[in-house]
Amino acid sequence: MLAGALGCALALGFGLALGPADPAGAQQENVAEPVGKVLAVPDQPGPHWFWLSDVMLHRTALFDGDSGKLLGSITAGSVGVGFVVSPLFSPDRREIYIPESYFSRGIRGDRTDVVTVYDGRTLMPKEEIAIPPKRAEYFPGIAANALSDDGRYVAVFNVTPAQSLTIVDAPARRFVGEVQSAGCSLVYPAGPRRFFMLCADGTALLVDVPEDGSAPAARRTERFFDPDKDPLADKAVRLGKQWIFTSFEGTVHAVDFSGDQARFADTWPLFSDADRNDSWRVGGGQQIALHAPTGRLYVLVHQGGPDTHKQAGSEIWVYEVAQHKRLQRIPVNSPLANFVRGQMRLRDRLRDRMLSWFLDHALPNLGADSIVVTQDDRPALIVLSMIPPAVTVHDATSGAVLREVSEPGIAGSLLFAPPA
Repeated sequence: MLAGALGCALALGFGLALGPADPAGAQQENVAEPVGKVLAVPDQPGPHWFWLSDVMLHRTALFDGDSGKLLGSITAGSVGVGFVVSPLFSPDRREIYIPESYFSRGIRGDRTDVVTVYDGRTLMPKEEIAIPPKRAEYFPGIAANALSDDGRYVAVFNVTPAQSLTIVDAPARRFVGEVQSAGCSLVYPAGPRRFFMLCADGTALLVDVPEDGSAPAARRTERFFDPDKDPLADKAVRLGKQWIFTSFEGTVHAVDFSGDQARFADTWPLFSDADRNDSWRVGGGQQIALHAPTGRLYVLVHQGGPDTHKQAGSEIWVYEVAQHKRLQRIPVNSPLANFVRGQMRLRDRLRDRMLSWFLDHALPNLGADSIVVTQDDRPALIVLSMIPPAVTVHDATSGAVLREVSEPGIAGSLLFAPPA
């Protein structure tokens, strides 16, 4: 930690001593924009758009990975409560659903929970659907809420501390009911009117919602992982009908919940014996991503001991899911160097390239916390560091760095790429 702080101080001091890398360019970038101009998100989404949730700014922001520019943002819930998570999109992308909590006195007082419906183009709230004030929060989390595959039902995970699901009919704008789920947490979509939850005994809970939304039915699967010996990370990815989880020890579990009975594929290891001897482990806040069209699984890894599953990753390993084979190793760019470059506004000229090289080699690489992959035929791999705030865009096929996103926020937590 001390070496990192000293390195950061030296780099910043070096940059300040040099002065702005391009004073004229910096002045041009800082020209004030017209006041009162209202923008809308383009009708056709860009292939490399991604959403980034920020717990300090309390927003979910939409960025273009090709330009690195901020396109818009949604601020939801009361500050200090109601972490903004991945948005839920209607099938036609015209609406975005976000469960939120509000308190009458900011962070205390009477509590109101709602599912807010946002316009997909203006990112402005349209309507609110009142729900019981029970919704759970966990950080960072991708499975606090889910939208059924037909786009009709929103499921919201509750903790009071009793665990349950709130079911909302999104098109009808109404609260449908609640499903008790003792011992089972989080929620994932698993079909047109189906969700599943992970349970503390190593099973899953399947929740089926009838056509009219009344009396959802819940039933448990058989046990498919050992939560005492090797728990599953809750950050999962979806490949067709399968959900893919990784365990703390690097075992891949693929589960198909779409049929009448859950189907569990044979597990397979991410790490060889040699990898384990070198202490390679899965880690980070959002540690896996998937490019569904090619079946490539991207995993954040680091070298560490037991119980370091939240430690930032130093590399991203790429696997072919069908063959259970590692294809590639992509080094994580230094987020500290990225952050300092952004603050100094370095440009593509000799002096700036030399300084950039110095930053990459002099500053400690603190690793990345979250990754996501876009779903187009030339996918981008988006890599996020929470502290310092830094986002790097890679070519997901070659691993080459395409660009660094300047000013991504203050404390980014989750990444989300819309379906292709």
